[in-house]
Amino acid sequence: MNDTIGRTLDGVGPRLKQLRQRREITLTDLAEETGISASTLSRLEAGLRRPTLEQLLPLARAYGVTLDELVDAPPTGDPRVNLRPIRSGDGSTILPLTRRPGGIQAYKFILPAGRDDTEPDLRTHEGYDWAFVLNGRLRLVLGEHDLVLEPGEAVEFDTRTPHWFGATSSGPVEFLSLVGKQGERAHVRAAPKRRGTA
Repeated sequence: MNDTIGRTLDGVGPRLKQLRQRREITLTDLAEETGISASTLSRLEAGLRRPTLEQLLPLARAYGVTLDELVDAPPTGDPRVNLRPIRSGDGSTILPLTRRPGGIQAYKFILPAGRDDTEPDLRTHEGYDWAFVLNGRLRLVLGEHDLVLEPGEAVEFDTRTPHWFGATSSGPVEFLSLVGKQGERAHVRAAPKRRGTA
């Protein structure tokens, strides 16, 4: 097998694990959705087994990505990011804004109008999140805090803290999210003050 192809297939496992964790689903749930056993999925994610086309097709379909994106096909020289929206059954849309595995990942979330009495389903996972509200009002439940963020507001937190995002009844919300591994943080730097200004 060509070395380039071998290296490409060896890199699929971490991407598969990252996509599954991003969707916050278990191997058992993914097995039901794809028809691939949980043990095979686990071996694929761990890099103990190279994927076949018969396995990659249902996985790409389940994650809402192209095969090129799933296997990180060599670049064609076109720098544009191919935005492939991932739509959920609840009406929300996720736009992945980065394509490379590892490091900080960027997403744009669009959530439909919610209900103010929605009982949040708090989740935890390894990593660090930074979110910035573009439009609408974003409800964030973070541990014991229940916050509503307005456009232009940002939040940064350790994702091991139980958390949940949702829109309010005032309408849909759009926000950016940068998610990194534990210890990686998104840093926002303010411009230095100009001389003569207070």
